[in-house]
Amino acid sequence: MNQQQVIQLNDAERTRCEVWTRVMGYHRPVSAFNTGKQSEHQERIYFSEQPRLAACCQMHRDAA
Repeated sequence: MNQQQVIQLNDAERTRCEVWTRVMGYHRPVSAFNTGKQSEHQERIYFSEQPRLAACCQMHRDAA
């Protein structure tokens, strides 16, 4: 397939994707949330932590 080709699916060919999230220590499907909680879920900001091992090792090297 080259960059010019586009795959198109009609609604009958699509599969519903269920989104689950962790709430208060257990996992629940977002579709089971009430309206307010679903809105809160949509407003979440996701982040990723950077590994701290390299910084820790550098501190020990500098101290030596």
